Amino acid sequence: MTLENVNKVVAKKISLLKNRIKNKDHIVYELEADTTIPSEYIILMHFIGEVDLKLQIKIVKYLLKKQNPDGGWPLFFGGESNLSTSVKTYFALKLAQSSIKEDYMVNAKKCILSLGGAEKSNVFTRITLALFKQISWKTIPIMPIEIMKLPKWFPFHLNKISYWSRTVLVPLLIIMLKKPVANNPNEVNLNEIFLKERASLNSLPPDSNSGFLLFFFRLLDSLLRYIEPKLSKKKKKQSLNDAYSWILERLNKNDGLGGIFPAMVNSFIALSIDEKNRFLKEINVVRNSLKKLIVEKRTEAYLQPCLSPVWDTGWVGCALQENEQNIDRFVKWLLKKEIKIRGDWSAARPNLKPGGWAFQFNNAFYPDVDDTALVGILLHRYNKKKRRKEIEHCIRRTRDWVIGMQSKNGGWGSFDADNSYSYLNFIPFADHGALLDPPTSDVSARCLSFLAQIQEDNSNKETSYSIEKGVKYIVNEQEKNGSWFGRWGTNYIYGTWSVLSALNLIEFKNKSIIIKKGVDYIKNLQNTDGGWGEDGRSYDKRFLDYKIESTNSQTAWALLALMAAGEIGSTSVEKGINYLADKKNNWDEKYFTAVGFPKVFYLKYHGYSEYFPLLALSRYSTLKNSNSKKPLFGV
Repeated sequence: MTLENVNKVVAKKISLLKNRIKNKDHIVYELEADTTIPSEYIILMHFIGEVDLKLQIKIVKYLLKKQNPDGGWPLFFGGESNLSTSVKTYFALKLAQSSIKEDYMVNAKKCILSLGGAEKSNVFTRITLALFKQISWKTIPIMPIEIMKLPKWFPFHLNKISYWSRTVLVPLLIIMLKKPVANNPNEVNLNEIFLKERASLNSLPPDSNSGFLLFFFRLLDSLLRYIEPKLSKKKKKQSLNDAYSWILERLNKNDGLGGIFPAMVNSFIALSIDEKNRFLKEINVVRNSLKKLIVEKRTEAYLQPCLSPVWDTGWVGCALQENEQNIDRFVKWLLKKEIKIRGDWSAARPNLKPGGWAFQFNNAFYPDVDDTALVGILLHRYNKKKRRKEIEHCIRRTRDWVIGMQSKNGGWGSFDADNSYSYLNFIPFADHGALLDPPTSDVSARCLSFLAQIQEDNSNKETSYSIEKGVKYIVNEQEKNGSWFGRWGTNYIYGTWSVLSALNLIEFKNKSIIIKKGVDYIKNLQNTDGGWGEDGRSYDKRFLDYKIESTNSQTAWALLALMAAGEIGSTSVEKGINYLADKKNNWDEKYFTAVGFPKVFYLKYHGYSEYFPLLALSRYSTLKNSNSKKPLFGV
């Protein structure tokens, strides 16, 4: 593939992208997860007794389209059937009046039973079943409302868990206290997908722990069940009011609690079951926030887990910048979206001034360090004189906030600093294993990219010290085969790209050796067609060299990683560029190349297969035209 041909592909894709944007000041693509979320929306409609039949029919068609040949439903495209996802999807279909005699229901039942039956579902699925009286609340690990009153020094505290866990848990505490009963006029039940008598179920998820921890948490659960009814009614009422106040303060208008679907659903139910009907206005606000997540097409519909406008706008802006396109509107919009209030992150950093950007349109309590670093990189590259002073002040605030959010070990988490209370992942309620937000290589690399990039213009001791700590963390996180774990993207390809993009800009001991190991890993993972691919199984099995058929987004990440390391003239890069350029008319991909929670929740960003290949081809063209070996920027 000649450089001229690559430039033609880039020009065509930019034309299509600009036509999509037109006069908009931002861009947002669809964000798709597994069938759990659209299933939960059907379940919610039935719970409150407000069923949109037209929408339900479309969601059912979507659910059936995603069914595996064995009858179950996976967590990501091509994955094995997952028990909890299959139970919720089966329940949604049955509530939507699917006959258990239909082939797809018969096959789903067989799959669920082969996986151990509904009794082995995770905690969140069990709670859904309890709301519909399919199982007893006694089978759910206890979480008393009095959690709201726990002191900060206590081993469990809201500030010690991740932002997503907080926003999901607080309304759930209200639900678990009041134990409402769902509307179920047709008396739909799930008797046929249980293997055992439900009365015999215990409150600990099967295989959640072993040995001493299993014994300890069963003992603790039993003790709490004995103590909880005896706690002061006054204290319980105060805790309930605290929970409601906490939700209302963070309701986030029409963007919903935390800007994420599970928290929105739980807040909707929690507000709806208030005996005094105090929250009618707020309930309507939450209802609207949920509707914003619906993707309704001609014959199908699904629900997005959240919206990603800042993330998408940031990356599309980077791709356009690489081609010297005008992004004035993007910059103006992003500057308006800068967060200037103290959110939950300030509990760990009380003296740090506000800053940063959220992932969603609005989510002021929860700016995201990863998005913030990306926007910082974009703004630093933007050099329009008419906004220079405003942007310089903004970059300074961004730098201060990013540095302030660095954890003690030198790395960065996504929303909180030092959120590493690992023992909390062993509590029965946390069987999803994603209760915390500890530092990760990919987020840390993005922060290093931003700090190293701005350090080139204005050397600063505080920035240098932060970079030094960050590099030490990153180096220690490198796997034996040279790769880095990708927390928010799939997986080792994403993590290795993120890190090599950052290390390219920084001088440190043994740099050439560390980068070479990363480069060798990427090269060894290349497919014969010139592309790269990896799916969610690499999280579950820790397959460091696991690969699948090539995808466009992951091929782009691999190319960006190699080019950051100075491999612009290598055979691997040439083959990868040929792969993307040859597929210029079909950059869609079916695979999920992102992740919410490893092993539990995976994502497909519909924009990834568009803007990352465009960025990779554009970077290739830039480096070839300038005869440079490495890019000067952190992405």
